[in-house]
Amino acid sequence: MARVVLVTGGTRGIGKAISERFKKDGYAVAANYGGNAEAAKACEEELGIKTYKFDVSNYEETAAGLKQIEADLGPIDVVVNNAGITRDAPFHKMTPDQWTQVIDTDLSSAFNVTHPVWTGMRERGFGRVINISSINGQKGQFGQANYSAAKAGLIGFTKALAQEGAKKGITVNVVAPGYIDTDMVRAVPEKVLETIIATIPTGRLGKAEEIASMCAYLASEEAAFINGATMTVNGAQYITG
Repeated sequence: MARVVLVTGGTRGIGKAISERFKKDGYAVAANYGGNAEAAKACEEELGIKTYKFDVSNYEETAAGLKQIEADLGPIDVVVNNAGITRDAPFHKMTPDQWTQVIDTDLSSAFNVTHPVWTGMRERGFGRVINISSINGQKGQFGQANYSAAKAGLIGFTKALAQEGAKKGITVNVVAPGYIDTDMVRAVPEKVLETIIATIPTGRLGKAEEIASMCAYLASEEAAFINGATMTVNGAQYITG
């Protein structure tokens, strides 16, 4: 029987690429989305996967969504916490709402999604949790105190949870993408984008498929001894020790 994977924010951009890769690898894929029903329907039809709408920043709504997924597909074996938003502003102009929205969607969502399935993973002796952070959660970024805090928080969450799940066959790891060629990045003004690419030693934007490949590897049996790690995929733009 195919393992079941949930990809949050899994119908567009990096999330869609992750959903597509897991589908190709033979998983039963559930792709969560928050608001863009048109994109979700198109993704569902194109990839042949099931999509589920629920707000990952809300624990009760998420728990209900997970229950429906497990009723449809079976127990969730792999979670990819990919959902995220930005509400950029210099800190002195940032509103409490901009802070809270990003923390709730980009960080608290990892708790909301992982917590309800954690006991089942422990009982079955297998689980994979993959948290999508960001280069800006590692180095920080002007105008992104909220986003950088949330993405850095995912790294701490991962390190703690990895230690709790290890003896139960659960691994918890981070993938920290650099600048990836998605619609969101391509919407950046051309001159700004050129400046960004100039700081990437590889000389190009990353591909969403490259992030998906890393996720697929971390979910595999071959990666069972990789736990609590932060895998940077950024073209050598930011190198950690």
